[in-house]
Amino acid sequence: MMSVSLSATSRNQPSVTFDVDNVPRPVVLLNATVASQNWEYARHSHRRAQLFYTLRGILNCEIEQGVWIVPPQCAVWIPGNLPHVARGTEETECYCLFIEPGTAANLPQSCCTIAVSPLLRELMQKATQFPELYAEEGREGRLIATLIDEISAAPAEGLNLPMPKDARLKRLTTLLLANPSDKIRLREWATRIGMSERNMSRLLMQEIGMSFGRWRRQLHVILSLQRLSQGESVQTVALDLGYENASGFVTMFRKAVGKPPARYLAEHE
Repeated sequence: MMSVSLSATSRNQPSVTFDVDNVPRPVVLLNATVASQNWEYARHSHRRAQLFYTLRGILNCEIEQGVWIVPPQCAVWIPGNLPHVARGTEETECYCLFIEPGTAANLPQSCCTIAVSPLLRELMQKATQFPELYAEEGREGRLIATLIDEISAAPAEGLNLPMPKDARLKRLTTLLLANPSDKIRLREWATRIGMSERNMSRLLMQEIGMSFGRWRRQLHVILSLQRLSQGESVQTVALDLGYENASGFVTMFRKAVGKPPARYLAEHE
């Protein structure tokens, strides 16, 4: 396959010229490195579905409906023809798989974050050593087929932050993103954006399928994973997000993700 070093331009926009949609193979896999901080790959789309897998650094993928975080040892799946923005806050190394539509019937149909098993990780690492026009019949083709099977079977992680379309709710999410530790009451949040508490709660459920409290917890999980993956302590992250102590933060994280942060990060090393 190909190893691509993405160099940032003056706007921290990685630049690479490679038409993944027209390579005559069902799967194209790139090993990409962005040697820049606060980089962004502007909104774009491609016919093929894409899988981002981070080896190093934190990758965020944004689509109209929400934001997906890709901490180390996780991957995000982006269906074909779906406009998206990729950005990172530090030097990032990742595998990028581009998969031809119709390659397998049971691949994800919507954007999602998936867990990467040791086998899937090794398959991707091995596939990066194949030539771009690998042999479809024989050992290389069989490994690619197994790779697709493993992606199809990978469990979803649920590390997305859905975004509403209503302008008032967008203002709410903007305010929370700017100050995630703010602990004012739901009624005051509604007043800030010019809605009643009841209407705000109803519209949030209608547009993003989450209550205000659950959305804020999801935001805290995503922000904490970004910082914990960079080596910050649970205590520091907890206090910065507005928790009185680390214990309260760990309880929230366990309820949201199903395991405490230390265990989650250890399983994704």
